[in-house]
Amino acid sequence: MALKGLDIFKLTPKTNCKDCGNPTCMAFAMKVAQGTMAIDKCPHMSADALKVLSEATEPPMKLIKIGAGSAEYSLGGETVLFRHDKTFVSKTLYGVNICAGCADRVIPEILKIDYERIGERMYIELINVEYTGDQAAYLETVKKALAAERTFILDVKDEAAAQAALELAKDKKPVLNAADETNYQAMSALAVKYGVTLGVTGKTLDSLHDTLAAIEALGNKNLIIDVGAVSIKDAFAKTVQIRRAALKDGDRGVGYPSIVNVGKLAPDNPDLQVALASLFTVKYGSIVIMGGMSYAQALPLYGLRQNIFTDPQKPMKVEPGIYPLNGADENAICATTVDFALTYFIVSGELERSGVPVNLLISDAGGYSVLTAWAAGKLSAGSITRFIKENGIEVKIKNRNLIIPGKVAVLKGEIEENLPGWRIIVAPNEAVGVVKFLKELKL
Repeated sequence: MALKGLDIFKLTPKTNCKDCGNPTCMAFAMKVAQGTMAIDKCPHMSADALKVLSEATEPPMKLIKIGAGSAEYSLGGETVLFRHDKTFVSKTLYGVNICAGCADRVIPEILKIDYERIGERMYIELINVEYTGDQAAYLETVKKALAAERTFILDVKDEAAAQAALELAKDKKPVLNAADETNYQAMSALAVKYGVTLGVTGKTLDSLHDTLAAIEALGNKNLIIDVGAVSIKDAFAKTVQIRRAALKDGDRGVGYPSIVNVGKLAPDNPDLQVALASLFTVKYGSIVIMGGMSYAQALPLYGLRQNIFTDPQKPMKVEPGIYPLNGADENAICATTVDFALTYFIVSGELERSGVPVNLLISDAGGYSVLTAWAAGKLSAGSITRFIKENGIEVKIKNRNLIIPGKVAVLKGEIEENLPGWRIIVAPNEAVGVVKFLKELKL
């Protein structure tokens, strides 16, 4: 259980100094308890007290690092069950299963899913390399996975094959998903030797809890839980119960991230796999592995993830700039709207559907919707004019027709005054009318 401010104050040296940026130690203790200040900011804290406080104020779910270099990812570190309570810390990572017989076919498909949405690169982060009994074939598959430049998981319970694979891949810091109640000592030793995260599974929650405790007793806390593939019901129950036990009941013994392999839960049903991936994105899967993933499947799945793993108090925004649509060039008509991501995707989608070349100008409106930005002074004739002037729009684009959102038609006259030579056109109030409007527009 996390310590309260008074508990921290009792362990804090009563120096009443300003070394830590606080006039009193009580103020320091309260900030530590609230998570706004690190414990080690107090220069007078003893090593023993620092150790006690560091352990007590860690999140109930341990933060785990996997991968290396630019492909290093964080898992866990969560403090709440629902994003509206605070925010989620580490986003769900997506992986795809490969084996010796399918690697050549699946890896090129994995690499095709790689695009950007609202400033975030969206791609398959992980490759799960499954062991099927042939060590030589498995090692060859690991080599192919290495060439794909993705972080990967070694899904193997054979000790000799696991060690040989780790020798090949040790620099990439993969997850060794290998331990259960029968082999945890040997597999934990391997994971510690190569400095990688160990995946642990169990037939029941009780056996899983006991195995995790036994591995922790060996000194290894760099762990991740594989909820198994007995059934969808079993996997869901374990995933939820593990998270609730850690966050609600304070059971740090199961306070680790989780792997859910929906490819094994629904091996012959790609549509069900996508549905399950969506479910476990919302309900606590730290890594979700699929049997395969097409571009069409990835788009909604990554969109869901982006919505779930963003701060609910901060709106999602697109970068200000010029967005040419339908092959627009310097002679294409201009349109403008706000940088609120939802507005951008609705408007740009309708513009693309019209087939008319349009240069969509996105200015900084604070991430607000059109009317909210207008009411807050973030969208005005002055802001639109400044954006056009400061970004050299008049040099880059020859067309002098600008479509503005219908809901701020009141800005038309002032914009025309600020931009001599420009024709300001008011769009329909709703985006659904944009296609018909553009096709009938006469310039």
